[in-house]
Amino acid sequence: MIENQSDNIDIKENDVSNQDNVPEDTSSAEDKIIENDKLSSQKTEEINTEELKNTISNNDARLEQLEKEHETLKNQYVRISADFDNFRKRQSRDQDDLKVQLVSKTLTAVLPIVDNFERARQQLKPESEEAQALHRSYQGLYKQLVEVLKQQGVAPMRVVGQQFDPNLHEAVLREPSEEFEEDLIIEELQRGYHLEGKVLRHALVKVSIGPGKQNSQEEVEKDTVEESIDSEENTSEDV
Repeated sequence: MIENQSDNIDIKENDVSNQDNVPEDTSSAEDKIIENDKLSSQKTEEINTEELKNTISNNDARLEQLEKEHETLKNQYVRISADFDNFRKRQSRDQDDLKVQLVSKTLTAVLPIVDNFERARQQLKPESEEAQALHRSYQGLYKQLVEVLKQQGVAPMRVVGQQFDPNLHEAVLREPSEEFEEDLIIEELQRGYHLEGKVLRHALVKVSIGPGKQNSQEEVEKDTVEESIDSEENTSEDV
């Protein structure tokens, strides 16, 4: 009996010791779980941080690429816009030049008619009443023609007494003049015209070579002739 009781006591002590060891094992397992969770959480955070860094880096690279593409497209747009603006201006200028050329060609063909009107006006001297009536009608037509030319931008040149300019005038004759200095226009032989500030037709003019030019030239020729005569006389005397 005593042995049985001692065995029971040992069994109870073993059970108590086992019960004391159980909480220690459970606590260790929980700590391991917590530690594993922490490690897993740290790894997850590290992974997320790395992914975020990669995402930011990729976004920065993409942004830089988009900025470059935007700058390229912007430069292309500016260049195309400038080219189109130049093309539009060039087209407008070409159209204006073509218009001026067509108008100039037409008006140049009309100018001889104006010349004939002016010559007839200077020569006609109506005496009878019928001739005067015809002359008035003729003058009315001439005024209408001049008015149409003015509306088209045609303006006559005023050249008499002006300095000769080869860009505006064409010298047909040059002669001495006591009234006009050298290179001044003495007479208008055919009227010149402007069209919108440009020369439509050059004026045919007579230009002065200045006073006394003809006399001095004659004196030079006379002196030359006298010198040749004297030379011939001296030669004959020597012979």
